[in-house]
Amino acid sequence: MKNDAASAAISIFRQAVAAVQPQHLIPRQVQVQHNGLWISGKFFPLKSHSRIFVTGAGKAAAAMAQALEALEMPYALQGLVITKYEHALPLQHIQVAEAGHPVPDHNGVLATGQMLELLAAVTPDDLVLFLLSGGASALLIDYPPGSGLEDVQALFDLLLKSGATIHEMNTVRKHVSAVKGGQLALKVCPATLCTLILSDVVGDDLDVIGSGPTVPDPSTFADTWDILEKYQLLQKIPAAIHAYLQQGVNGMVAETPKPGAPGFRTTRNYLVGTNRIALQAAVQYATAQGYHTTLLSSEVTGNAQTLAQALAQQAIRWNGPRPACLLMGGESTVVVTGQGLGGRNQQLALAAGITLQAHPHITLLSAGTDGTDGPTDAAGAVVNAAIMQKAAALGLQPQAYLANNDAYHFFAAAGGLIKTGPTQTNVMDVMIAIIN
Repeated sequence: MKNDAASAAISIFRQAVAAVQPQHLIPRQVQVQHNGLWISGKFFPLKSHSRIFVTGAGKAAAAMAQALEALEMPYALQGLVITKYEHALPLQHIQVAEAGHPVPDHNGVLATGQMLELLAAVTPDDLVLFLLSGGASALLIDYPPGSGLEDVQALFDLLLKSGATIHEMNTVRKHVSAVKGGQLALKVCPATLCTLILSDVVGDDLDVIGSGPTVPDPSTFADTWDILEKYQLLQKIPAAIHAYLQQGVNGMVAETPKPGAPGFRTTRNYLVGTNRIALQAAVQYATAQGYHTTLLSSEVTGNAQTLAQALAQQAIRWNGPRPACLLMGGESTVVVTGQGLGGRNQQLALAAGITLQAHPHITLLSAGTDGTDGPTDAAGAVVNAAIMQKAAALGLQPQAYLANNDAYHFFAAAGGLIKTGPTQTNVMDVMIAIIN
C-alpha cells in the first residue's frame, strides 16, 4: 500500500500485537523449580508422582501451550487444548484440536468431551493448567439436555448479530452449558487448577472472558432471560433452548456456581495479557517513531459507527503538536441488518472514512489483535482521504456499503484491508488515528 500514513498505522498496530504474544507473556508468569512451579508469584509444590495436565480453549490456546512446553519442565506434561481452525501449532506433549468459531461446530463438541474425559483422570496431587483466551465460548462447547448442537449454533448466530455486548452474550452462553460459568472448575476440584488468561473483554472481568469456565458466575437464568428479551430474541431462539431456559428461570435447573462455592477452593485465576499491555507497546513504538502520542482509553465500547465518529472528531479537532498519534482500545458492537461481509473493525473504519473524506491529513485504523474481524480473513481496515478518493473513482458508494454491513468488499476494492493471518493472541481491538 503506497500510503505512508497507512503503513505507519499498520506498523504501530503490529507492534501492539507483538507485545501480547504468549511466548513473551507466559514466561513472565510461570517459572519452573525442581519441586514445583511459581505461577504469578505463588508457589505450587509438586510431588515426585504429580502430573501436570494442560488444557485450554481459545484463539491463543495453542500458542500458550507452546510457550509452556518451551519452559522445559521436569514434569510429565499431558493434555488437550482447543483452538480455532488454522490456529494449531506443533506441540510435543499436548494435543491440539481445531474447531468452529464464532459459531461452534461438531469438532468443538467432540474436543470438549475429550477434555472432560482427560480431566476425569486427575488426582488431588496433580496440577491442572487451563489456558484461556478469547474464542473459548465457541470452542469449549456443549448443549443443554433436550437440545442439540444446531440449537446452540442458532442461538450463537442470533446473539452475534443482535448488537449485544460480550458481557451479555456470555451471560446467555453460560446458561446453556455444563462447562461454562465456573462449572469446569468443579469437575477438577480437589486437584489444584490454575487458569492463565488472555483478556478479550473490556474491564478484564474474569467471569466473562471465554464465558469463565473456571470462575464463579454471578449471573443467573433470570439475567439470561432479560437479555434475550432486551434484544427481542426470546421468540427467535430454538424451542428447545427456550424451554430449557424457562426451566432455569423456574428453578428446575441448578444455577451456575456462585462466588464462595466450595468447589473453587483449589482454583486460581491469573490475568496474563490485556489490551492495555498492547496499547502501551503501541505508545512506546509510536513515540519512538516521532509521533506525539496520546492514549485515550483501553476500555471503549459501544456502536462501531458511534466510536468511529468519536475518534474521527477527536482527530479533526486536534490542536496539539504534530505528527500526532491517538490510540484507543476496546471492543465495539454492530447490529447486523445487511447482507454484506465485514466485521466491527471494518464497519468502524468505513464509518470513519466517510467523515474523513475532507481531511487528507488524518488516517484511521481499527483492527482486531486476533487477526480476525467478523467472518472474514481480515483483522480490520485502515482508511484516509486517499483511499476514499480511490473508492469514489471506482464508483463505490460508501454509505450503501455501510448500510449493507459490507465494509469488507468496499475495502477489498478501494484498498485498506489489513490481513495478518492468525496472530496467536487475542486482547480485543486497537484503534489508531494518525494526524500529520
